[in-house]
Amino acid sequence: MTRIHAIFILVVLWIAWCFLHSLLISRGFAERMKGILGRKYAYYRLCYVIFSFVSLLPVICFQLQLDEKVIFAWPPPWYIVKYALYAAAIILFYGGYRVYDLQYMLGIKQIDDMKHGVNNKTTDFTTEGILGYVRHPWYSGAILLVWGFGVVSDVSLVSKVVLTAYIILGTVLEEKKLIHEIGAPYRMYQKKVPMLIPWKKG
Repeated sequence: MTRIHAIFILVVLWIAWCFLHSLLISRGFAERMKGILGRKYAYYRLCYVIFSFVSLLPVICFQLQLDEKVIFAWPPPWYIVKYALYAAAIILFYGGYRVYDLQYMLGIKQIDDMKHGVNNKTTDFTTEGILGYVRHPWYSGAILLVWGFGVVSDVSLVSKVVLTAYIILGTVLEEKKLIHEIGAPYRMYQKKVPMLIPWKKG
């Protein structure tokens, strides 16, 4: 297998994983699964999280076994920028941790609600904390980590570009889903608070 073929396969693997990751959580697919599974749909989110992680491992393993040609290795003083990206990502992730319902996002809350006879619902809409500065802090932090982690090589550049494009596209799709679920309040929120770059407070 030539180097070009290997990188092409890597691109296909990343795109396939991103596509599957989005498809399984899309509103249309989720509604169909809800109709099929009934009450057992409460387990869907947790299974989705586990599957997303497990299915990511083969892609990462394939990438790690490829030889890399380093393009940029964060030499001094550029490593300062690298650590700044890490610091900003940590702030964004911690801010999201403070306001997000992690049990809901992991699928644990849905299972607990089902066992106690409570109808599952989406998390309440809030603009508190970090959400007053950026609408999707975890996605913003993920992009910073993608570009700050490791060296930039011909191999890693593939994953960095594909993942960045996927995160941005996924954010846009999630925005449409949130507008569908929340309506006018979220449209007002969009006008006041940036989507990914926290350059002002809403």
